[in-house]
Amino acid sequence: RNGGPKMQTPGGKRERKTQLLLQEGKKQKLKLLVMSVCFLMGFPGNIAVIILKPNWENMSSLSQSLMLSLAVSDLLCLVTLPLWIYSFLYGWTFRLVGCKIITYFVYCSLYTSLLTVTVLSVQRYLHVVHLQRSLNRVRAKMLLLPLWLASMILSTPALVFRQLSEDQRWTTCSNQYSFEGQRMAVVLSETLVGFVSLSVIVFSYINLYRKVSRAVLFNNPQTTRLITSITVTLVVLWAPYLVSNVISMAAISLKNEGLLTFCDDIRRTVAAIIFVNSALNPLLYAFTSNRLSSLCHKSAQLFMLNCWRSNSMTKADWEIKSKNLLYPIDTHSVPSTLSQTAVGDCSCNDKL
Repeated sequence: RNGGPKMQTPGGKRERKTQLLLQEGKKQKLKLLVMSVCFLMGFPGNIAVIILKPNWENMSSLSQSLMLSLAVSDLLCLVTLPLWIYSFLYGWTFRLVGCKIITYFVYCSLYTSLLTVTVLSVQRYLHVVHLQRSLNRVRAKMLLLPLWLASMILSTPALVFRQLSEDQRWTTCSNQYSFEGQRMAVVLSETLVGFVSLSVIVFSYINLYRKVSRAVLFNNPQTTRLITSITVTLVVLWAPYLVSNVISMAAISLKNEGLLTFCDDIRRTVAAIIFVNSALNPLLYAFTSNRLSSLCHKSAQLFMLNCWRSNSMTKADWEIKSKNLLYPIDTHSVPSTLSQTAVGDCSCNDKL
């Protein structure tokens, strides 16, 4: 008598539906919060990078062009965020043309940002590790034009598969596929581009870190944190989306509808995290070269200051010399061997 199936009462169904709505509401609030913060941080940040071009004087013309391309692509991505925030609150009201074009802009800017960062990492790897400047001699137009064209081609699935769907008078803009082979092709292309780019970036910065860590004055926690943060940030922000793509491909191959629905729900959530990359790029890349030079210079100053302080100098003398270190190093005021060691190794001001 007690082993039979339990019938769910109407009250239980309403309670279950309420819980699902609350969970969905929390996810929506999280996405709205992430997108709002990204827009408030990244939009003015990228505009400032484009207008002010901070600390670009020590960069090569190619690096400056890549930095400008990165800022423009991130700005194009972030400028669409208010539209997505509005659609999450009130449904999609910008018609099918707006759905396709706005989504295409997002994909194109994200691909351009990823490919630009990849080229930047390769350029710095060749310059620092192999002491080659051949990439710097390439004209910016010859490199940026194929880069943007590749991003446009990779973004064409948004124009083909993006459609409007209605559910209980709620309109959304999402991909609609005629058969699962189309979905597999789109997800596979996104995953391959993402994994290849991230692999190149990680390889470049790991070898760059090994090269830099062997230098006497670069072996300090500040430099380690700087180079590590560049690599880790990219991997952390893109990895969840790429992992969800891999799981989606497995679900498509296994024809597991439950897992596929779960992956689609997860992908919509982790996709918002990628916008964080566009918001952080001005901080991570626009100031990297200058910070490396600054850290090298400050390391030399700190090394010399500690040597002076160890020679039983008075506190007053130490304070005077510490103030003098705020200005360019005068190599005539210290022993020649010390100045050659400190200043000679600090050769990181070449244009990257």
